[in-house]
Amino acid sequence: MSGRILPFLALMISLGIFFAYINPTWTGPIAATKLAIANDNQALDAAAQYKTRESQLAAARDSIDPSNLARLATLLPDSVNNVGLTLDINALAARSGLALSNVDVATAATSGGASGTASGGTPSLAPDGSVDGAGNPVGSVDLSLSAVGTYAALQTFLTGIEHSARLLDVRDLLVSGSNTGVYTYQMTMRLYWLR
Repeated sequence: MSGRILPFLALMISLGIFFAYINPTWTGPIAATKLAIANDNQALDAAAQYKTRESQLAAARDSIDPSNLARLATLLPDSVNNVGLTLDINALAARSGLALSNVDVATAATSGGASGTASGGTPSLAPDGSVDGAGNPVGSVDLSLSAVGTYAALQTFLTGIEHSARLLDVRDLLVSGSNTGVYTYQMTMRLYWLR
């Protein structure tokens, strides 16, 4: 009889150890540790993919001609540089025969209300550089200036703006007439930079 009780008692003790210690430990701290290990492995895989992509992008950037990168930095600089731009525009105006009398810099305002489009139907940039509330890496500033000169000088100036290495939009142009052939111009230009 004791030959039957001993195996039954061993079975009961093993079931008690399983339900009292092994199962709670396996489903509790061990499961949490396995989950943490899996999350860490995913993070390591993502970091390895990021590092690989970073090295690919660095190799692609290094393969670009430095003169093209310099031209791109001129087209869309990483800062506004109001003073340098004002000096460049003033020099262009002087070469064109226009005399600049007033230059004001202000942030671009959103026009068109909630639609985010200007009166011309093109998307406008908000002061934070976003279009229609979406994140946009390009910021903009409006530059308003007054100039005096002939119509031919204005044409030369606008051609110089058109061929400028810097990305500029002439948004508004107001011409005040004169009988002498010398006109007064009010212009609003928008310049862009990379945030």
